[in-house]
Amino acid sequence: MSEDTPDSLIPYDEIVQEALRAVVGRVLGVIARGGSELPGNHHFYITFKTHAPGVSIPAHLRERFPDEMTIVLQNKFWDLEVGDEGFSVGLSFNQIPAKLDIPYAAITAFVDPAVDFGLQFQAAVAELAPEEHDDAQNDAEGQAGQSDANGNGDDGGDDGSNVVTVDFGRKK
Repeated sequence: MSEDTPDSLIPYDEIVQEALRAVVGRVLGVIARGGSELPGNHHFYITFKTHAPGVSIPAHLRERFPDEMTIVLQNKFWDLEVGDEGFSVGLSFNQIPAKLDIPYAAITAFVDPAVDFGLQFQAAVAELAPEEHDDAQNDAEGQAGQSDANGNGDDGGDDGSNVVTVDFGRKK
């Protein structure tokens, strides 16, 4: 695109981001309807903004992850409920059960390392400077390897070939 490209009056980037977040909801809905059993080696890393509107997590997790948090849905999760605007799930953190409510708009990444698939999103909430934090460490047994939100890690190597990143440039 050239410098002379006019600004769009149609919010394409927002429309595409919303559609891609719907993919996350659809995938989680398939899992929830199947009794919350993940087929094969599928497992999900879901990264979200902890202070986004509608996010509900225990205070000790919000203190530990003041900006962004990655959860793993693999072996130990329960009560997965999927709605039109977001999902809720039960997870254990250091053997302490917690219920998390996460709107799709708060999600910044969704990765399924088992099939080398990932989505990255522009944050739908006001950006704050990211702060350093520990890994989530929810009690997932038998993980294929730890991975960051981009699917990079010791899960066999990821060249990012199946990661979809949508970033519409805007004229400043």
